[in-house]
Amino acid sequence: MAGTFWALVPPIVAIVLALITKETYTSLFVGILVGALFVGGFNPVASLDTMISDGFIGAIADGWNAGIFMFLVLLGILVALVNTAGGSAAFGRWAVRHVHTRTGALLATFLLGVLIFIDDYFNCLTVGSVMRPVSDSQKISREKLAYIIDATAAPVCMIAPVSSWAAAVSATAQDLGSGISGIQLFIRAIPYNFYSLRGRASSAR
Repeated sequence: MAGTFWALVPPIVAIVLALITKETYTSLFVGILVGALFVGGFNPVASLDTMISDGFIGAIADGWNAGIFMFLVLLGILVALVNTAGGSAAFGRWAVRHVHTRTGALLATFLLGVLIFIDDYFNCLTVGSVMRPVSDSQKISREKLAYIIDATAAPVCMIAPVSSWAAAVSATAQDLGSGISGIQLFIRAIPYNFYSLRGRASSAR
């Protein structure tokens, strides 16, 4: 199947299903299942073994990937806990009472995106769930809200010395033999991180 048209079928299935159903995770899982069926010769047992052993377990077997996986799971749990406990809704109600203009809603989204710099995924999940009712009340399109969130999430996290990005880049830079520690190299490289600086400037406008 490798190197043939059939290798494109699983991603095509996932993309088409995502466009039709608007369910990203379900569509991705179906795409993975279709790929496993191809690899396993449409044998249910072999396909299931391929999907679990070569797919899921193989993807997180590496220590670094496993750490990222657990980190994202914990972030998802934390966001779900905040939402279930009513924290996001409470902040949203507070913002609705105190933010009375479209500009104020956009500025509040920008500031909250800058303040939550620990991780870009956590930033997107938190700011999106908190500011969505505020932006809806001010008739701000979901696309505009998504742009502001995206323009502050990764750019801010990528230049924050205390973030998941700082830890990842520092660990990678540690082995470059630059003569300085990974975190020192990360901090010195901040003025040259044009993607992050440009992203923040664009979102501010």
